[in-house]
Amino acid sequence: MTNEAIIESSGNVFADLGFSAEEATLLNLRAGLMASLHTAIAENGWTQQQAAERLGIGQSRVSDLVRGKYDKFSLDMLVTLATRAGKHVELAVA
Repeated sequence: MTNEAIIESSGNVFADLGFSAEEATLLNLRAGLMASLHTAIAENGWTQQQAAERLGIGQSRVSDLVRGKYDKFSLDMLVTLATRAGKHVELAVA
């Protein structure tokens, strides 16, 4: 067993991985929205086709969403989808 130093997280895994502050913030927002959408789909018991109808997108886009293909979705689109899923989206600046 090695004794490696434990480094406390900044609270943003993307910043911890070395992304610039701007990119880390955007990636963190997108990841949070995607996770929220994935949870909404699961909690509602929607099939991918039902989710597609509810969200107003194609089934293949829902597949991309639940598989975590974050690079296929802009922040704007994720906010739109979250709103369509009945989520309240709010941006807090600290």
